[in-house]
Amino acid sequence: MKRIIIATVSGLLFGFVCFGFACSSGELPIAVSLQIIASRTLIGFTIGISLINMHWVLHGLLIGLLYSLPLGLSALMAPENPEFTKTAMFVSTVIMGVIYGILIELITSILFKTKK
Repeated sequence: MKRIIIATVSGLLFGFVCFGFACSSGELPIAVSLQIIASRTLIGFTIGISLINMHWVLHGLLIGLLYSLPLGLSALMAPENPEFTKTAMFVSTVIMGVIYGILIELITSILFKTKK
């Protein structure tokens, strides 16, 4: 239970970090804001409950990648922005999801030393 709580709270915190980065280019609709926070929180929750037996870096990378793809694909439907293309938004969303997944796993497995 400790692992689930730590990973989920870490995901929630990274959701707000990601939301902050996304807001830096302008105001976001509430649905998009909630989707960003929920996506990152879901990465944390999944890492917390997952029993996949692999190195923590690969585990965080895999979960971060899988759960960032839907958010990245929805970024392809965003309005055109000359400063930040849809492709750049997709790639950055997925890459940041992978980074958040690894960081959540680092905090959960290494910093707090919780076992699967």
